[in-house]
Amino acid sequence: MAPVLPLLLLLLSSSSSPTIRAAAADEEHEYTLVALSSLQPKATCAGHRVAPPQNTTWVPLNLPHGPCSPLSGGATTPPSVAELLRHDQLRVDDILTRLSGIPINDSKPTRSVGGPNAQMNGNLIDVGVGPAQSPPSAWAQQQLSGLSGGIDAVAAQSSLPAGVLRQTVVVDTASDVPWVQCVPCPIPPCHPQTNTFYDPTKSRTYAAFPCGSPACRQLGPYANGCINNQCQYKVTYPDGSSSSGTYSSDVLTFDATHAVSNFQFGCSHAEQGSFDNRAAGIMALGGGPESLLAQTASRWGNAFSYCIPPTSSNSGFFGLGVPGGVASSRYVVTPMLRYPNLPTFYRVLLRAITVGGQRLNVPAAVFSAGSVMDSRTAISRLPPTAYAALRAAFRNAMRMYRPAPPKGNLDTCYDFTGVANVRLPRIALVFDRNAVVELDPSGILFSSCLAFASNRDDHMPGILGSVQQQTYEVLYAVGGGAVGFRRAAC
Repeated sequence: MAPVLPLLLLLLSSSSSPTIRAAAADEEHEYTLVALSSLQPKATCAGHRVAPPQNTTWVPLNLPHGPCSPLSGGATTPPSVAELLRHDQLRVDDILTRLSGIPINDSKPTRSVGGPNAQMNGNLIDVGVGPAQSPPSAWAQQQLSGLSGGIDAVAAQSSLPAGVLRQTVVVDTASDVPWVQCVPCPIPPCHPQTNTFYDPTKSRTYAAFPCGSPACRQLGPYANGCINNQCQYKVTYPDGSSSSGTYSSDVLTFDATHAVSNFQFGCSHAEQGSFDNRAAGIMALGGGPESLLAQTASRWGNAFSYCIPPTSSNSGFFGLGVPGGVASSRYVVTPMLRYPNLPTFYRVLLRAITVGGQRLNVPAAVFSAGSVMDSRTAISRLPPTAYAALRAAFRNAMRMYRPAPPKGNLDTCYDFTGVANVRLPRIALVFDRNAVVELDPSGILFSSCLAFASNRDDHMPGILGSVQQQTYEVLYAVGGGAVGFRRAAC
């Protein structure tokens, strides 16, 4: 595959990407007038605001709660802001624990994955696993009885063809082993899910990997012994929760024309701990050899992308492959950084932040640890020095509005009672190679608060969370060592 970064950087030079504005720029370029109603979800799903790209393999991506959610037809109750932020901090603590004490260029291996308590923050896609299982087995019917939405209540929203079993999974860029719940999986210890449970006995294309097989040996620290010559896996989370079962393969289907034969995944028969939504499992996209990305690298160019919608009443998309054609010129691109002995994580280097066109006075060394890209952390974390500068500039720009009490770790909040439109300062993140990403308004305000939080010290890596990524197509061109951002993509 030709190097992606030089190509995209060349295209960038002629693109119309955002640029850093001088302090004397017109107010139009320093602020944007935002209708607060545009940041709130509507009662019904409006679908895609922008047509997804047609030159890659893609499926719809939706938030876990709200009218577009594939979980129980959106009937699940959204978490409170306090609960969401609490779970978000658990996710952040897990990532930073895995990275603690690891020099940037000399990582120590560790193979735990993001804790299940963060699933409420996950973005969802529908895929097909194996052939259809209709009617569901008696066991599956018993487990699903009484669930709101019933069996595959929102299957009509899926683009999957007839003949495959729909499974709603959480997209996770910081884990390596894909898995779904499999019959038998009693509740508890397994968790309820909206979809029909995957039953390997009903799939003619299912196969369990024998112990000693190359796929089983590749599991490394995820290996969990052998039962009846079937390879067993176990993913253990830092809080003691886990998913375990048989390491297996089956057909993974995206749409009528795109499927992956012999897709390797964990067939989960037992869990410990609590899982917060009714998704069927995890679609792992980390840099380890077990992930979907690694399994499809030769076919789709070792690249994937996603676009997270601004509200739960809109849909985004998840895609495999490197976009081509005119669309490529619309990306701003920065190098992708990796931890040599911890391949799971993808990292970028933040160089600066601008507020209202003015660059914050933050020493470059503050950003030297880089920022981990994460699809399941909601609120971005910044080094304390950078966060303090951002907060001060934002508060100054918002001084005409009434302050409100903090919400969890969001300490810059406002009372917008009676306010229809907010004069919001433009905020841009400037990454290495001058890749300027001007945040969508939905990436600046979260529940009427500044949607950033502080890490504990300046030496910790930052985290670029999903709220700040909203409306951008984020391209992980892993084979080319680049991350691309295409604005207004969903």
